[in-house]
Amino acid sequence: MNRILLVEDSPTQAYTTTKMLEKNGYTVIHVNNGQDAVNYAMQQVPDLVIMDIVMADGNGFEATRKLARNETTRNIPVVMLSSKDQATDRLWAKRQGAKDYLVKPVNEQDLVRTVTGLLNSADTAEDMIG
Repeated sequence: MNRILLVEDSPTQAYTTTKMLEKNGYTVIHVNNGQDAVNYAMQQVPDLVIMDIVMADGNGFEATRKLARNETTRNIPVVMLSSKDQATDRLWAKRQGAKDYLVKPVNEQDLVRTVTGLLNSADTAEDMIG
């Protein structure tokens, strides 16, 4: 079962996103801020990270950049999930290392399709290497 690290400081959004993912067979680990996300990912190496951008304790762009530049975590796909819907936000997220970008409120079908697609492409890359 794939483990997804959800980085979200809104309890309501965290609950909703967690329920969508769990209903589709994913295990969700939730943290409230970017620094906790980086610490967890370095120790536990989740299969995928879903990262909010605007959080009370730091921002998701910075945490995504740290994950993308770290040897242990750089191959973990990061999906930004934010209420920010500008082209510049999407571009900046990609430059920080995000693999995809979804806008809140996200519907379950788009979320699951994105997560499944990234996990399947990560599995394929590992099969080719290993």
